[in-house]
Amino acid sequence: MSDTPKSIPRISGNNFQPEIIKARQDFITAETGTSVPHLSATTIDPSTLKGNVENPIGAAQIPIGLAGPLLMNGEHAKGHFYVPMATTEGTLVASYSRGMRILSQIGGPKTTIIERYMQRAPVFHCEDARKARGLGEWLRANFASIKAAAETTTSVGKLSHIEEYGVSRMWYTRFNFTTGDAAGQNMCGKAADAACRWIMKNLPADLGKITYTLSGAIDTDKKHSHLNTLHSRGARVVVEAVLPRDLIKSMTRAETRDMYRARQVSMLGGMLAGTTNNGVHAANGIASLFLATGQDEANVAESQAGLTYVELLENDDLYWSLTLPSIIAATYGGGTGLATQRECLEIMGCYGSGKVEKFIEILAGTVLAGEISLSAAVVANEWVESHDKHGRNRP
Repeated sequence: MSDTPKSIPRISGNNFQPEIIKARQDFITAETGTSVPHLSATTIDPSTLKGNVENPIGAAQIPIGLAGPLLMNGEHAKGHFYVPMATTEGTLVASYSRGMRILSQIGGPKTTIIERYMQRAPVFHCEDARKARGLGEWLRANFASIKAAAETTTSVGKLSHIEEYGVSRMWYTRFNFTTGDAAGQNMCGKAADAACRWIMKNLPADLGKITYTLSGAIDTDKKHSHLNTLHSRGARVVVEAVLPRDLIKSMTRAETRDMYRARQVSMLGGMLAGTTNNGVHAANGIASLFLATGQDEANVAESQAGLTYVELLENDDLYWSLTLPSIIAATYGGGTGLATQRECLEIMGCYGSGKVEKFIEILAGTVLAGEISLSAAVVANEWVESHDKHGRNRP
């Protein structure tokens, strides 16, 4: 590498042509001494990349395994599905497939989407706490006009409600939008900004001087928060199933009573550690599906939060439920339309408009399958053995 760093080659307004991409590939080789034949080898049409990446040099190739079949008993996802999972972790796809076989044997998990909103969280800076409280009263009285102003920026997003929190002389808000088949962060940011501009223009003089910041951080974008667990961000979905003792014993060699006791131990350990998910490894299933289907990978930080609840029934069957309060996903827009990502969504019949609830339910069923399979492997003392046998690519 030269002593004086050089600017990355680019052409304003024409930065996605094959020639400039090749120039950047040659540039990185010249500057670092690293050849990039694998980065360079891609079937993606570079003209489709605008809006998804800057200064493209190629594509990351992540192995995608096929798990399933998974029988779903959802409101939107019904029938059998094959699930593409992008991962470099050996045994992951096999373990999820085993959990899917278990769930399919009992007719599939039941999935229920409770609600689905995306937020932007403006904070208003007031002269004192009483003026801030007065602003809150005015916001509630003028909600219809605020909603109309927000929705001038989008044909899809709809302002559902505004949460309000008074702190010091500030009035924190969370504008909650429905966003169709898009995840909607940018959509909501633009709509909330239009609403705030209308608010500032129409505020009564007796509320004094007020300014605002478009995000006061309580939307907790790209990071977990307990507020999102309580009020949801993205979809709040519950997935549940009753696991027969005999089936679990025959398919996993684990006893349901032992699995129930392990859940109690994990609940206590999770509380001790202060975890955001009292289950086993929801992030594995979510991340692998997100990568395969073009979701915003940073949203795994929020989406992995979960609340597992298990009951040991009188006949030693297990009722197992998982509540995922902040699944942020899309089947249209963002990275979902890129070549391989679209194919992965199409494998599940989930690409395009009207499909996001179906995808969310399949994702929730996939996560539950992984929770059951890994929990059984730990109880049956097969976890380490499985990784040694199938999860090592070293000689």
